[in-house]
Amino acid sequence: MSTLRKLNNKAIWAAVSPNVRHVQKRHLSIHEHLSMGLLQEYGILTPAFRVARTSEEAEKVAKEFDTSKLVIKAQVLAGGRGKGHFEGGLQGGVQMVDSPAQAKEYASQMIGHKLITKQTGAAGRICNAVMLAERKPPAHEYYLAILNDRSLSGPALVCSSKGGMNIEEVAKTDPDAIITLPIDFNAGLDKAKALEVAKRLGFKSEQTQQEAVETMEKLYKVYREKDATQIEINPLAESADGHVMCMDAKFSFDDNADFRQKEVFSLRDTTQEDAAEVEAAKHGLNFIKLNGDIGCLVNGAGLAMATMDVLKLWGGDPANFLDVGGGATAEAVKKAFELILSQPGIKSIFVNIFGGIMRCDVIAEGIIKATSELQLEIPLIVRLQGTKEMEAKKMINESSLKIFAFDGLDEGAEKAVTAAREGMP
Repeated sequence: MSTLRKLNNKAIWAAVSPNVRHVQKRHLSIHEHLSMGLLQEYGILTPAFRVARTSEEAEKVAKEFDTSKLVIKAQVLAGGRGKGHFEGGLQGGVQMVDSPAQAKEYASQMIGHKLITKQTGAAGRICNAVMLAERKPPAHEYYLAILNDRSLSGPALVCSSKGGMNIEEVAKTDPDAIITLPIDFNAGLDKAKALEVAKRLGFKSEQTQQEAVETMEKLYKVYREKDATQIEINPLAESADGHVMCMDAKFSFDDNADFRQKEVFSLRDTTQEDAAEVEAAKHGLNFIKLNGDIGCLVNGAGLAMATMDVLKLWGGDPANFLDVGGGATAEAVKKAFELILSQPGIKSIFVNIFGGIMRCDVIAEGIIKATSELQLEIPLIVRLQGTKEMEAKKMINESSLKIFAFDGLDEGAEKAVTAAREGMP
């Protein structure tokens, strides 16, 4: 099963250095209330919900429901919200609400405060809005997801009768509870097989089985039409009155599709992302902060990973993943240096460029510009190989700046590690 294969991969991945594991994920995630709105656009049944951005608005919208039995959820892009806690002391980003006044009280403790979960780390993430929804106690909870499965080279439907909990824990403790159905990307979900899955999940009546199949079909339509990489419904519920309903939704979309999914990508909330990473993206740079003290500037994700590996082999700790790509300008290179230097505790910088599409002389121009204008005072180690290599080396030599140039990756990495330990010679 694909989920089990992923767990095995995770076990292998866990043995890799945390610095190397922290690579950029190429997907857009959107808030739960936006995902729920998207579900409704496609005719998928969800509880009625409203969004509030102030505590006063939360009290107001709570009065608009036909019931006082509501649930209030912090809109933060992180898993484990229910088990998290706010910096102000409130325990749990998901709370039961019995009155508009209570909605206001909870909202005041959520909005404007950081929610800390296992996924956010100690820094937490700011909550700018809350979602209030009808409380719909389910007769049974299921798990359902449509995602890219590399082992199948295509999309798959992954589901379980054990919903409302961590699906990876289910896969570990009860792997037989996970059902995986490959989906033909062009033909879509096979209706007969989807019905078989609905029966295996435990939907008893013909009505709930049919509604479950229709929900699966509509979810795949969203997945394909919106260039999603993952649609996760946890839980998918059978309500007390016998209907199939999506109680929670998590959507991710392929970053490569932003040119044709303008409406979807306009839903991006950059307050949930690292400010430096957002700034880097504006300049065409892929940047992720790590915990080390050696700044890295590399072209190409593969070479960047290899560079971090070699630094680790020499006993160093990379401070970041930074890929300038193949079309960076001198100004973008300077911005890359600014991003690296914005991190506290940087003791040396290692530039490792293999010039193919990216010309070494452009990188050299950016290095000289950054070193001069930013008044760089920490050791800068540079390795330039490939297109316009000789021109780049000449530019650096004639700059009279204190830049340590190397031809070999090992030699350059060793120097970067030594310089981080001993400082500028």
